[in-house]
Amino acid sequence: MERCDNDMPFLLKYENVAWYENGKVRILDRRCYPTEVKFVECTDYHEVIQAIRDMVTQSAGPYTAVGMGMALAAYQVKDRPESEQKAFLKQACEDLATSRPTAGHRYRKVTEHCLNAALKAMEEGGDPVRACFDRTVESLNRRYSTMQKVGDYLCGIIPAGGTILTQCYAETVIGTVMRAARKSGKDFKVYCAETRPFFQGARLTSSCFASMGFDTTVVSDNMIAWTMQNRGIDLFTSACDTMALDGHVANKVGTLQIAILAKYFGLPFYVTGLPDKGKASKDDIVIEMRDPNQVLSARGIRNSLPEVKACYPAFDITPPHLITGLITDKGVYVPELIRNYYDTEYQEYY
Repeated sequence: MERCDNDMPFLLKYENVAWYENGKVRILDRRCYPTEVKFVECTDYHEVIQAIRDMVTQSAGPYTAVGMGMALAAYQVKDRPESEQKAFLKQACEDLATSRPTAGHRYRKVTEHCLNAALKAMEEGGDPVRACFDRTVESLNRRYSTMQKVGDYLCGIIPAGGTILTQCYAETVIGTVMRAARKSGKDFKVYCAETRPFFQGARLTSSCFASMGFDTTVVSDNMIAWTMQNRGIDLFTSACDTMALDGHVANKVGTLQIAILAKYFGLPFYVTGLPDKGKASKDDIVIEMRDPNQVLSARGIRNSLPEVKACYPAFDITPPHLITGLITDKGVYVPELIRNYYDTEYQEYY
């Protein structure tokens, strides 16, 4: 099967996101990259779920992980009666889909497609493990090709020789906007907000841009206003974990405060992604609350006394009036009109 991860940085190669092979799912441990390159190996689909919850992979990584987890689930029951296989896979589909709440509706699309592919393979005397694996690779190809259109639009907005500010790890969009820039001969500088408490911006986003030859600078999360004042930022851009049809977006916590600063300094804020058809408004967005202890330490070192408390909302919601445009595979929408996305033909993303 032809793949769409050519010319992508290390982090975006399919095998370096999540990969099923010989009864195991290997997931690159993004919590320690690039200090250490190691993989978490899962031999039970429940271990894939735990890896997602533990942030071994995040951003769009879980879309691949849950699909490969379905292949693993099919492998776990390959020698059982067909009725047991079907029941097991249906349960795995539900369990993997609910690994994390905020983007769970997207995970479910991947797992349900894999489930249907596995059931069809059983009916036709085929291999459900292979069916789940192939369906996941097809989903990866579709997502990468769809996001290439998004990356092309974003690249077109970035001024030649300009400077952009990013938040967290936009996964596929990072690879596609770089691919578009290299194809068009455009160059630009990148400032990456570090993104506490897991430092995705400092470790993942900056690694991708730097490894592909872009002038890349990391700033801590409390340096954003100074950076906008003094470093000639042309625009702020982020992906989103969910995009409601009323123009509200949920993304890594901290996105809202950067959007407010961008508005104050008169900088455009462009959000990349596709709208979620099942989320009519911000009221349909569930904000995941994670273990507060993760805020009290940085890469394994505790920074506060034992009696100090913390809280950790994983995401925040940015309202439409702070967003200049929502960049999709169909072009750029003003947030208030993103609901029109589904008025015309669209390609299944997952």
